[in-house]
Amino acid sequence: MSSLYVIVLGAIVLSLLVVSLTRLGKVKTKADYLVAGRTLPAFVLIFTLLSSWIGSGSLLAGAENAYNHGFAALWLAAGGWLGLLLIYFIAPRARKFAQFTIPDLLEARYSQTARVLGVIAVLFAYTGITSYQLIGGGDILHLVFPTVISPMLGRYIMAAFVIVFTAIAGMSSVAYMDVVIGMLATITMVVAFPFLLHSAGGWSGVTHVLPATHFEVFGDISFVGAMELMIPTLLLMLGNQAMYQKFFSAKSEHDARVAVVGWIIGTIILETVIVAIAVVGSALFRHGEIARHPREIIAYTAMHGLPALLGALMMGAVFAKIMSTANNFLFSPATNLINDVYVRYISPEASNQRILLVSRLTVVLLGIWSLYQAMNISSVLRQTLYAYTVYSAALTPVILAAFYSKRANAAGAVTAIGLGTFVTVAWNTAFPDGNVSRWLLRTGFSPHLAAQLAPHDPIFPALAASVLGLVIVSALTKPPRAEQVALFHAARTAAEAPAD
Repeated sequence: MSSLYVIVLGAIVLSLLVVSLTRLGKVKTKADYLVAGRTLPAFVLIFTLLSSWIGSGSLLAGAENAYNHGFAALWLAAGGWLGLLLIYFIAPRARKFAQFTIPDLLEARYSQTARVLGVIAVLFAYTGITSYQLIGGGDILHLVFPTVISPMLGRYIMAAFVIVFTAIAGMSSVAYMDVVIGMLATITMVVAFPFLLHSAGGWSGVTHVLPATHFEVFGDISFVGAMELMIPTLLLMLGNQAMYQKFFSAKSEHDARVAVVGWIIGTIILETVIVAIAVVGSALFRHGEIARHPREIIAYTAMHGLPALLGALMMGAVFAKIMSTANNFLFSPATNLINDVYVRYISPEASNQRILLVSRLTVVLLGIWSLYQAMNISSVLRQTLYAYTVYSAALTPVILAAFYSKRANAAGAVTAIGLGTFVTVAWNTAFPDGNVSRWLLRTGFSPHLAAQLAPHDPIFPALAASVLGLVIVSALTKPPRAEQVALFHAARTAAEAPAD
């Protein structure tokens, strides 16, 4: 155990605690806690969006994929990049709507039933995402303190950190911590890559050691496999409640749109560097302990492939990034329970002080639930895709329809959310190992066809069921009320109207 790593991790945790406590005095109302009083400037938005998006999904699942399959792992990130380009046009509309949560949007555009189903989908997806952040943090603590902290104990410690930091000051705390984290992670990883490449003998050394498929567009995962990585990420990005919540927190529509430009640039740079570090790391460390736990390649490379100070800073940045993502995805469902259940149905007249107290208690309870899930996960990559697919199939189609369709209605939205959730959960319950081949063989498929169809993520059947349900049921039932449509389309309709 290096004292330098201990000092860096300790300094990061202390710095984050100071930021949280500094913001605590500024939290007086529900809006302060849930959307930072709608005061976040573009600079803060850029880094909080960057930090909330890039966590264990990229640093563990994406890096593990890169270790095993090379640069084809970028298909997981590419879904986010494409989503960001589309979000550039959604951000001002989201800020104009200026509510607290995605279920707020679902009720305003559709119905209370859609709101409740949205809360359920968010809770399952986001606590699932939080759970594998706890695994990532626990792995890092184990690497730094191998004889003192086991991976399981590390998850408990990580959960305690995340719960405390998230509960202290809500969105205000999360957003301003992300500025520090985002800058630290981006700088250290960009600086670290040339060092690692040199250690591996340059680009020729990397290509000599690794299979040729590691440098091909689809590698050894096929076009279908690439789409199964990209589409859940794309749809999660487009419907990501944590993202919309940041837009609701922006000072203005202009700040929201400027933040997206910075987010696009930062995400492309950082996710490409993460995959590149994992690929070079796989060339440096092909065997031994890391070959059995490839999800740890980024942190392992920081410890064993870089100069001590740079390695410690990069390890600290990875730990902080994972903590930041956990903060964001734990805070988001807590916001749902407070705004969409407690204030909406249980105590509509609750004072700001009571709401803040219940909000912090909710963060604690959801953190415990996420920890419980973290203790029962074997594959971070599989859990990542499962959480992405639940959210992508259930919520993203109806969220986009709210902004871009005047015909989508409550019945269609409820059908879409229900079908998307049901197909994803049923698929993963029926095929817990992710392989449908045995079921296909039992139902009469030939062994060759069964082998071709399995294993596959449920994104295609779940998304098809959701979109078809939304379109068909909306077409067969009454259109939405004019006032529901006007909330999302009035500005565009006025702008498109011809001048007299």
